[in-house]
Amino acid sequence: MSGFRFHDRVALLAALATPLLVALALVPFRTDLSATNEALILVVAVVAVAASGTRAAGALAALSAAAWYDFFLTEPYQRFAISDGDEIQTAVLLLVVGLIVGQLAVRTRRLRTTVITGAAHLSSLEGSARLAEAGASPDAVVEHVRRELVGLLGLRGCRFEYGTLMGHRPRLAHDGSLWFRQGDRITEYTAWPPDGETELRVVGGGHYYGRFLLEPAPGHPLPSEEARLVAVALAAQAGAALDTASLPHQC
Repeated sequence: MSGFRFHDRVALLAALATPLLVALALVPFRTDLSATNEALILVVAVVAVAASGTRAAGALAALSAAAWYDFFLTEPYQRFAISDGDEIQTAVLLLVVGLIVGQLAVRTRRLRTTVITGAAHLSSLEGSARLAEAGASPDAVVEHVRRELVGLLGLRGCRFEYGTLMGHRPRLAHDGSLWFRQGDRITEYTAWPPDGETELRVVGGGHYYGRFLLEPAPGHPLPSEEARLVAVALAAQAGAALDTASLPHQC
């Protein structure tokens, strides 16, 4: 089971259990609290689940909150039935507000993750650019890019091979796609190839200088398209550094 699937299942379990536990905690106070206050407390529970889970978990938490509000906090108690019209309205509003707020919480969390990831990618590109601007040797730029690729793509290993195209390997292309050509047949991958290394070619000034050979960690999913495009940009920076130094190249 992948880490993502495990997290997804835990989030769904929390979506079912959290509103139940909150509703049980409110039972001793149900005669003192207003229906509105009880519903608001349950909405907070929905937001807590949605903020750390998925859209499905947020929606399930809202449904769970409405159900346990009905069962524990409205008369007749311990039955899925509501006799009071105002409480029916409150239960419906709890469901609707829970669904809306839960989805907003998930979207906010994903936007925050996107911003953090984008900042990390920008930092990777800036690091190699600063090395080149400071007059670092091409080997230093290549080594920096190699280390960045390991972290960016979740690799077990990565090495740079100068000026050779020996063998046929899967290739991470300039558009971020991952494919393997064998004769006239092209296979495009949606996951890392099961065996061997994947090449990421290094080109500068229209000349081929070498390639990074990427060795994925076992079980690691194929990185996002954004991460793959950043990897291509890093390889291009290495190529520019090699071209500036006028090193030997292959046409």
